[in-house]
Amino acid sequence: MKISFPYMGQVQGYKKLLEFLGHEVIMPQKPTQHTFDIGVLHSPEFICYPFKVMLGTYIEACESGAEMIVSSGGSGPCRAGMYCEVHRRILKQMGYSTEILIFDSLKKHPIRFVKQVLRLKNKTPMIKLIKAFIYTFKLLPLLDNIDEIIKIKRAYEINSGDFDKAREKITEMFEATNKISELCGVYKKAIEIIDAVPIRLVDEKDRVKIGIVGEIYVAMEAATNMEIERRLNALGVEVYNVQNISGWLKHNIIPRKFNTSKSWKAFDEGSRYKRCACGGHDKENTGWLIEFAKNGYDGAVHLMPFGCLPELITRSIIPQMTSDLDMPILTMSIDEQNGEANTQTRLEAFIDLCKSKKKAKNEVYQEKKESHTVGV
Repeated sequence: MKISFPYMGQVQGYKKLLEFLGHEVIMPQKPTQHTFDIGVLHSPEFICYPFKVMLGTYIEACESGAEMIVSSGGSGPCRAGMYCEVHRRILKQMGYSTEILIFDSLKKHPIRFVKQVLRLKNKTPMIKLIKAFIYTFKLLPLLDNIDEIIKIKRAYEINSGDFDKAREKITEMFEATNKISELCGVYKKAIEIIDAVPIRLVDEKDRVKIGIVGEIYVAMEAATNMEIERRLNALGVEVYNVQNISGWLKHNIIPRKFNTSKSWKAFDEGSRYKRCACGGHDKENTGWLIEFAKNGYDGAVHLMPFGCLPELITRSIIPQMTSDLDMPILTMSIDEQNGEANTQTRLEAFIDLCKSKKKAKNEVYQEKKESHTVGV
């Protein structure tokens, strides 16, 4: 069967899994302006931006011959839970008969989840199915770890584009790997490639660290947020994005009682400002902001689709959090109207603020240190 999926996060991992199950993969293209335009054209006007981008991706997949699209669902107040049905109706009205298979929560709908896995299983032997899932669940964290390192080191690259070239080479290495036993070896080679990229040496006190939180799609998919991580790196800033696929899987699949993921810790931290979860990732995003402040981050960027109910609630308490945590927080609302110049200008101004605040803190610390030395 010809299968496609939304372009989001580590798409290489999804491709590998579906190929192991004997499907022909119609690789979704990285969203472009054409993707945005056709998605917006056929979407309800005030629906979330991720809905529009995903619809554009689905239409492109249908045009490429996809017979099935595999994606995940949502629950609670977040409108992601209704995406599937509306997407189905729109595609049907456009004349496409492509099936959409949605994987909902394993914990809330275990029987339905298993039936969907069997639907996707094709005629693959059970042992091969298990190996395919193990391979994928081992691959995704490795890819996320690699990107996490790059988002820190790229802030100091001497030759612009070196880390992007290294990432392309790493992608090819993992693409040529099909055995679980080979993954660790390829990962070590990937780290060696990254470490070989020349970077500037920066004093610890001059390093600026920015955390990114927000709705998972616009925070994770660079095409929707105008490559915000790359822009921040170009400003000499280290970036840590809390949203990634391996973290999302760990958070949602492992039962809470045995779950040691950082996101659950952040979720509990969020109780300081919110008594309950309002949908999406709003409560854990709040907790992550607290964690950033505790770990000495110089600022945080909060990304949200325009009109996103859960993240609007987070946005409403950010002024108070900025004061309480003594950390600058920038909220950016993302939709099809965003412009590059506006995005770049806001980021530059925000980073200037973070650097100024960091410099002031360092000066105060130095004065206290000298005063203490004199007193001794």
